[in-house]
Amino acid sequence: MNFETIVFYGFAALIVFASLRVITARNPVHAVLFLVLTFISCAGIWILLEAEFLAITLVLVYVGAVMVLFLFVVMMLDINLAQLRKDFWRWLPFGAALAGLMAFEMIWVLGSAETSGGKTAIRHAADYSNTKELGRLIYTDYVYPFEIAAVILLVAMVAAIALTMRRRKDAKSQVVSEQIATKKADRLRIVKMPSESKAANQLSGEQK
Repeated sequence: MNFETIVFYGFAALIVFASLRVITARNPVHAVLFLVLTFISCAGIWILLEAEFLAITLVLVYVGAVMVLFLFVVMMLDINLAQLRKDFWRWLPFGAALAGLMAFEMIWVLGSAETSGGKTAIRHAADYSNTKELGRLIYTDYVYPFEIAAVILLVAMVAAIALTMRRRKDAKSQVVSEQIATKKADRLRIVKMPSESKAANQLSGEQK
């Protein structure tokens, strides 16, 4: 067993441990932090596979942006943990069956003759650029699927904005033109009240 194999099993153990802690941690903030650890461990495995661009993208996009946003949202929300875990034991058999099915599929694929036929990893030259090779494949062999995926994401973004900005009867919004045209008499009403000493004198006279 060489050094790369030991590092791979170390990252794989971290991924399994952190993934289990994501779904078993009682504190949502801790669950998000364990998910960050899972992503970083996956990036380490991708570096072992010489997929440096995907590893850096995973760290920058998911760990550096998405998970930070998740962390701030979870910290700002007042989450009811009792309500969140109320149906945990109810759905545990279904989750265990689904996890067993996924494990069976992975073992089946890894145990096939094509996967475990004694093939070794391809060693590239020192000047090999994973980013250049990935870009060449995307913009030559997979240019049409890449453009179709971009259009689908654009349509989804426009639809999300349209659904968010649609007018509803119960929605409250500001009308800037009405706010600017408002006069002082429309918002301010001056009421004459007696001073504190005069009011105290009137109250003492009434008591007498």
